[in-house]
Amino acid sequence: MSTDKDKSKVHKLSLKGSSKIVAEFFEYSINTILFQRGVYPAEDFTPVKKYGLNMLVTSDDQVKAYIKKIMSQLNKWMLGGKISKLVVVITSKETGEHVERWQFDVQIFGKSSKSKSSKRAGDKENSAPDDAEPQPEKTEKEIQDEIQSIFRQITASVTFLPMLDGNCTFNVLVYADADSDVPMEWGDSDAKEIKNGEKVQLRSFSTSNHRVDTLVSYRTAD
Repeated sequence: MSTDKDKSKVHKLSLKGSSKIVAEFFEYSINTILFQRGVYPAEDFTPVKKYGLNMLVTSDDQVKAYIKKIMSQLNKWMLGGKISKLVVVITSKETGEHVERWQFDVQIFGKSSKSKSSKRAGDKENSAPDDAEPQPEKTEKEIQDEIQSIFRQITASVTFLPMLDGNCTFNVLVYADADSDVPMEWGDSDAKEIKNGEKVQLRSFSTSNHRVDTLVSYRTAD
């Protein structure tokens, strides 16, 4: 257990430490979205404590293996400053239509955008400004509070997101720089946009090295 004094202490967060915070946030975001949106049954999740919140993570072996594979590569790309966006897409198994799209935009402070993002996932959206200024130092608690707010918003999103009909599946898209080393098992993808969907901007969080913005798009009832 860390003391309150430790929590409030401001210290220089390294790029490695900041990358780890962002990668962990992505991992818990994927799990939270899968649970909150009912992509898998509630009994397939195990409770854990994280960010001072009661979180749920998948206990399904196949889903765990898929997320682990993603996170293994994501951690490397985050450390190398190669990622500009992570997207979780929920798709109807019956129709193959994309019904929900959770987008997390990553801005790396002080990074020049000379190497453009790969079209691997059809990246044609607006990119972060070049050479964004580093942010003032924050305490671990300040960062945790911002992350808490995002997860509370994801949880509360069930109040405005349409109910998902039938069985759904999910995919994770990672927008990486064009010069990134890509494992053989990772394939190219289109952006899996929601046709004529509504968009809701959620909260963001930032460290001294990164900023993550959250946006959810969803299909409206016909």
